[in-house]
Amino acid sequence: MGTKLHGAAKRAVGRCETVRKVKDTPPGAADPTTVYRQVGSDGFSRYREVVFCTALSGCVASNKSGTAESNAFVSFMQIKRSVLLRRRGFFVLKSAAAAKEKGRLMKNCEKYKKQYFVPEGVSMDWMFKDAIEKPPIWCSVDLRDGNQALVTPMDLSEKLNFFKTLCKLGFKEIEIGFPAASETEYTFCRTLIEQDLIPDDVTIQVLTQSREHIIAKTFEALKGAKRAIVHLYNSTSVAQREQVFRRSKEEIVEIAVTGAKLCREYREKTEGCFVFEYSPESFTGTEPAFAAEICNKVIDIWQPTPEDKVIINLPVTVSHSMPHVYGAQVEYMCKNLHNRENLIISLHPHNDRGCAVADSEMGLLAGGDRIEGTLFGNGERTGNVDIITLALNLYSQGIEPGLDFSDLPAITEVYEKVTGMHVYERQPYSGKLVFAAFSGSHQDAIAKGMKWREEKGGVWNVPYLPIDPEDVGRVYEADVIRINSQSGKGGIGYILETRYHHVLPPKMREAFGYHIKSISDHEHRELQPQEVYDIFVRDFVNRADVLKVEKATYVETDTGVMAITRLSVDGKAIEVSASGNGRLDAMHAAIRKVLGVEYTIEQYTQHALEEKSTSQAAAYVGIRKGNQAFWGAGIDSDIIASSVRALVSAVNRMLGAQKEN
Repeated sequence: MGTKLHGAAKRAVGRCETVRKVKDTPPGAADPTTVYRQVGSDGFSRYREVVFCTALSGCVASNKSGTAESNAFVSFMQIKRSVLLRRRGFFVLKSAAAAKEKGRLMKNCEKYKKQYFVPEGVSMDWMFKDAIEKPPIWCSVDLRDGNQALVTPMDLSEKLNFFKTLCKLGFKEIEIGFPAASETEYTFCRTLIEQDLIPDDVTIQVLTQSREHIIAKTFEALKGAKRAIVHLYNSTSVAQREQVFRRSKEEIVEIAVTGAKLCREYREKTEGCFVFEYSPESFTGTEPAFAAEICNKVIDIWQPTPEDKVIINLPVTVSHSMPHVYGAQVEYMCKNLHNRENLIISLHPHNDRGCAVADSEMGLLAGGDRIEGTLFGNGERTGNVDIITLALNLYSQGIEPGLDFSDLPAITEVYEKVTGMHVYERQPYSGKLVFAAFSGSHQDAIAKGMKWREEKGGVWNVPYLPIDPEDVGRVYEADVIRINSQSGKGGIGYILETRYHHVLPPKMREAFGYHIKSISDHEHRELQPQEVYDIFVRDFVNRADVLKVEKATYVETDTGVMAITRLSVDGKAIEVSASGNGRLDAMHAAIRKVLGVEYTIEQYTQHALEEKSTSQAAAYVGIRKGNQAFWGAGIDSDIIASSVRALVSAVNRMLGAQKEN
């Protein structure tokens, strides 16, 4: 008879009725090993493979097909050999404990090695430069590289909309697609030309492979263009040569040479003005000497001149190395290409290692002239270099980038609409949270930095903000100071002051800050500026829930002022009079007499809410009873009335705290 499986073990092996215990230990399996083979039926006729397990530790079973319970945790089994049931989509994953037995978490690093080639004969002198001194030529590839990476590529109207947006941003070179690849791409190209939608100072760019029918179709699509870049490419890396094309270096060179000759031939017989660009695709996985050799063959055919320069594009098709290595490769090419003075060295970094921006900046320092990239880094796999980040990095160093990103929220809206993509909240410069400060210490530093800037002016150096958020269309109160349980008095006070004109005394700002943090923590959410203000008004301003001043008359005496007043305590009216050295002090004495409570006034401040003769006054009073301080605010058109309201608010907060205790 078979052995019954129950609970997690049954879910891990599958929905079987019974299993049979196999006595013989499979070759290579560690002892003691229990081997189960399914012999029952659960409605599937498919044969089940064995699973080798030992006691102890744990593993996770996951069945993506849904035929077994997903993510079942097997608390007493550890996979030692076969980790697969031959049911489609069913995997059992080795536990972390098993991997640690061998001293590491990932065991397959041996199958990897460096796939890049460090060039010889480079000086790396450019590494001594500390900054880029001028913007590169920018080329947007959003409509080609970015579009082909979308789950649903843009339709004609979306591409037209995006093209117009790119022109407004200031791009002078825009790669619009691969006209020979699809009817939509071809139609888009013809629409731009025939409807005269391309500004006179904008050059469109199209991609083509080194095949005659594709090159012919490309020039057909470009007929009549005022100025267009024809971008020829073929792959040159070791991996592509050996695995994809299975051709020798000489044969790969011949592909490029043939394409270059065909482009020259079709340019001569096609109406329009055309510039040439060549890319040794997968450049970073290509031997530098071979990359220079194949590029030089193309350059020699195209014969660039000062009036007809050739673009040599060096793509980081797949990122393999640290950024300085790519910089060295760019330096090598700049030193070994023919006719360098008549070339434009273009860079096209992808972001596989998260280094696209750094690759671009190192490449520009090393001699690059031009950047091909996309807005927000859209593109194949992990994307292209984000031109917004690159441009604003320059901007933050005082260099005009030549592109207009002064309204990033509007640009984001267009991008998300036409691409269906989402801009990550932490995307540099563009994300919704990149200028946000939740931390109390950060908020305090930003608020003080902004105050310093108002007083001193000068170069931007506000703590935690690399650029002025207003320069890219962001709003301080909504985008910079954000309020949650981590916030502090500085940020909360900043919001009240800048948006609602309340300048709280420092100690009151601290007390109100803790009050807001407590509410945010209790509700587990961020509080919007209007909510912060509403809480301030509700809990601190003109409070009259227990104690209320129904009527007050002030009479000056030889020793000061007498307050003759009617107070209401829990709805009960009480007539009382008391003296003090001023109106506020007299009311303070009257309240103490009625309540029979000892407290002192610690601080009193007031200011106008607006700089008008008719503006209301805001007053703030802090009182102390024992070791506890209580704050209140008052608002009234009369400054004395506002101060009394503030005192009564503080006393009501004290009485409320007594009731809670």
